[in-house]
Amino acid sequence: MPVHVSIHDVTPAWAAEVDAALQACAEVGIKPGLLVIPNYHGAWPLDDHPDYARRLRQWQADGHEIFLHGYYHLAGADRRATATAGNAAPRGLRKLWAQKVVSGGEAEFSDVDEAEARRRLDDGEAVLRRAGLGQLDGFIAPAWSMPPWMHAVLRERGYRYTEDHLHVYDPAAGARRTSVVLNYASRTPARLWSSLIYCRLARPARRFVPARVAIHPADMRHEVLRKEIRGLLRWAVGDAVVPARALVEA
Repeated sequence: MPVHVSIHDVTPAWAAEVDAALQACAEVGIKPGLLVIPNYHGAWPLDDHPDYARRLRQWQADGHEIFLHGYYHLAGADRRATATAGNAAPRGLRKLWAQKVVSGGEAEFSDVDEAEARRRLDDGEAVLRRAGLGQLDGFIAPAWSMPPWMHAVLRERGYRYTEDHLHVYDPAAGARRTSVVLNYASRTPARLWSSLIYCRLARPARRFVPARVAIHPADMRHEVLRKEIRGLLRWAVGDAVVPARALVEA
């Protein structure tokens, strides 16, 4: 089955680590998609880094897919109260799961109502346009976490690709397909080793469903994960696909 490779959290804040991940992919001839954050944690606005915007334009020109990856990649950042009708922000156990278990408070689109989600999509798209980037290849929520109503919002805006932990989607076509995602977590030693074991055990699922390899910049700070990622990329060679929405059609 096909495999799609992507690099998450592409921002000037992680410039060196993103370069290392790109180099690992280039060594085996894989061209990963790039998940770009317009203003990482509210402290790294792409508008203030024209040299990095130039690099993004070059990567896109070289054939790398560009995905909008949230706006801040941080829950609760610059939250604006709204009085407009629409879907509310998740609360209770769902919010706890997204912010404390799945992520370290970075499941940005799991913590906004519909009006705020639309604003952040508008703002993020505008930042990437100002950076000189062309058409976006999709939207992927930070921590793969967003409410179900986001699919209708993305469909309305013409997005052709999104994903969560278990599925890949073409919102514009209303299509969905089960997919396994292989990624590492390095916030604690326990997460690092458990995610490493998971990725090794989950690889055989590729026989039955499309797979995704998701590289996070923080992975590149750990020698053991750099080695694992290189092995995972070799495992993907031959079945790596572009564009990502090919997974939905597989």
